[in-house]
Amino acid sequence: MQAIILAAGMGKRLKDLTKDSAKCMVKVDGITLIERMLSQLDKLNLSGIIIVVGYKAEKLISFISKLEVQTRITFVTNEIYYKTNNIYSLYLAKDYLLKEDTLLLESDLIFADTALHNIINNPYPNLALVAKYESWMDGTVITLDEGKNIISFIGKMQYDYNDVNEYYKTVNIYKFSKHFSNTHYVPFLQAYIKSQGTNAYYEQVLKVIGLLDKPEIKAVMLENVVWYEIDDAQDLDIAESLFSASPKDRLEKIQNRYGGYWRYSNLIDFCYLVNPFYPPTKMIDEIKFNVESLICHYPSGLGVNSLLAAKCFGLKNEHLCVGNGAAELINSLMKTLKGKIGVIRPTFEEYPNRMDQDCIVPYYPKNQDFSYTIDDLMAYYEDLDISTLLLINPDNPSGNFIELVDVLILAKWTMKKGIRLIVDESFVDFANSEFSTTLLSEKILQDYKELVVVKSISKSYGIPGLRLGIISSADTELIKFIKNDVSIWNINSIAEFYMQICEKYSDEYKYSLEFIKEAREEFLEQLGEIESLRVIPTQANYVMCEILGKYSATQLTESLLVDFNILIKDLSMKNGISGQYIRIAIKRKKENEILVSAFHKLFSDKKSL
Repeated sequence: MQAIILAAGMGKRLKDLTKDSAKCMVKVDGITLIERMLSQLDKLNLSGIIIVVGYKAEKLISFISKLEVQTRITFVTNEIYYKTNNIYSLYLAKDYLLKEDTLLLESDLIFADTALHNIINNPYPNLALVAKYESWMDGTVITLDEGKNIISFIGKMQYDYNDVNEYYKTVNIYKFSKHFSNTHYVPFLQAYIKSQGTNAYYEQVLKVIGLLDKPEIKAVMLENVVWYEIDDAQDLDIAESLFSASPKDRLEKIQNRYGGYWRYSNLIDFCYLVNPFYPPTKMIDEIKFNVESLICHYPSGLGVNSLLAAKCFGLKNEHLCVGNGAAELINSLMKTLKGKIGVIRPTFEEYPNRMDQDCIVPYYPKNQDFSYTIDDLMAYYEDLDISTLLLINPDNPSGNFIELVDVLILAKWTMKKGIRLIVDESFVDFANSEFSTTLLSEKILQDYKELVVVKSISKSYGIPGLRLGIISSADTELIKFIKNDVSIWNINSIAEFYMQICEKYSDEYKYSLEFIKEAREEFLEQLGEIESLRVIPTQANYVMCEILGKYSATQLTESLLVDFNILIKDLSMKNGISGQYIRIAIKRKKENEILVSAFHKLFSDKKSL
């Protein structure tokens, strides 16, 4: 068996990265695509590797010639690469196709070694390597029959998104037998070029062959194997995080994306904190039904959207501002603060990060659970010079919760001392309490005019992609400042529509809170049975755990990502924490059990991580 690599293209979408070299010369984690691919092929004991070159051919040939590749390499040059597509590059290598069984690859791919093993070890002679279609994928997709025969090739302009569950993306790695190339592919390739020209993809020929009565090509599934096709800078950025040789670098690169994890196949995100039981399917379907109108029209301005949010929470418009996530509002709020601010640590750092660090007066709980009460806070800050006190309730990451009646006592105390109290209650809906937990009440706001309440709708309602948050206060001058500070169109139309319909689904939201409380109880019980974890009591949709024994939080976080494709939050470097701690989101039962199982496997392994 031989391999043919198509490497003649210009890679225009990579812009400056391919200005002076071929596309396959782009580096991922310090290694060029072509070097990585040749190294993988070199391990397969192939009879030879044929590389079709074109753009920057001399430079590419010179580079490859210096590599320590034992397999014989032959170059074929596409002199008119700039006006042809890869169908012509393959046509130039057609004589090689006729001589041997062939692996066909495109040079802009990066994949784990097992990808080639999947196709090499399969006894069927003519195969296409495919992966289940996902939203980030681009290019040709296929459909299969029950026998995994390819029954159609579908170009991206012909996608029917009602049928995407039936689609598979071609990975652009094929295996053709010598017989298939002689009886089918090469004759059809020649006929296609003669009738249709050279500016097409070689898969067009497979599409024509697929119309025959007897399918000749089957698909082999690529499952739980990392791969990526690199067409532009964003693809390259994703590939860098997927193929970092160092677990530390991989974790860091993924963490620094701050989301967008749908681009990572099968990644289970226990790091970001959202309600996994909301929104309901019917609500999503309603949004889908209206999405065409929503994306084609401007959203309403800030005034209208704040009025809409105020209606959702039973507040006056002049007492509330809606934001593009709570983060936008926090940024504006912190601009208004003067003097020093009391901050309980460890905590959500978005607030103190917006302040001069010299203005922060920290309180550190003196117990192993990082718990505290209002009595602790009032006693500590009684004689300290602060003009603002920040309370995250439940706190993040500890999950420490203070009942509403006590928060109001604290609000009365701060009001008496002339201190502004900021309460972030983004997770308060998840707390177990016989009484109301929220401060979002006109009576409370009117009674405590120095009180400011912030809530992330994204977290509580499981819609982080819509970026919604609110800030409320009876201090109308403060709210007016924030409304003037943010953009007039800070909320997109889909987020606006969500607020428009959310009241219809209030019962479903209440059910979701019960579901997550049940899941939390079961999850904490399972985690508590793991000897190497100390579970800290929580009233939020996440739990903080201390890592006991020889493993560090960083090692554990890296191993979960690399070995199990699970992302958790490493707290070992967080301000206010001394020791090895992690934070884990509470998700649905199936996902929680996957994490528990991973913990058992890691902690039962006597080797160091």
